[in-house]
Amino acid sequence: MYLSKEVALEVVSAVASNVEVYEFKDQLTLIVPKEDIVKVATELRDNPKTKFDQLRDVTAIDWLRSSKRFEVVYFFYSNSLLHRLRIKVASEIDDLNVPSIVSVYDSADWYERETYDMYGINFTNHPDLRRFYMPEDYVDPDTGDAIYPLRKDFPLMGIPDSLPLPPYPEKYGEVK
Repeated sequence: MYLSKEVALEVVSAVASNVEVYEFKDQLTLIVPKEDIVKVATELRDNPKTKFDQLRDVTAIDWLRSSKRFEVVYFFYSNSLLHRLRIKVASEIDDLNVPSIVSVYDSADWYERETYDMYGINFTNHPDLRRFYMPEDYVDPDTGDAIYPLRKDFPLMGIPDSLPLPPYPEKYGEVK
């Protein structure tokens, strides 16, 4: 069950300006300015009307041809009230810095690292922001720029010779 729109707006609007609301199939999403995300997360956790004690995930969406190319998406859950809420913050390609909420939710540590590794979103004030799945030196061999595999402009076939492939005995026979 999702938190009611009225309660969500009341709580979030107390600490953030310019809150946008979207509902689709009884799922509520609030879009807040990225500079307010720490205050919003803290208020959602501490307010008795919301009690969001769990951050379930942080990810991103790449809207390749949009003026606000990336959205960072946070999924909150309240164990006591059984409510869910989705919060989004927009980020442009020339400013991929979003404040970290690790100080509010410890679980954000891994989620933000994963989002950084896959999309290149930089979470400022993160205690240990580094690659999660990909090697630290995962860069374009031609330009030397870091590459992020879940961006829409990442080549569908990957970048040749950027990572060694594991053995493929089904195709080439047993590895000796």
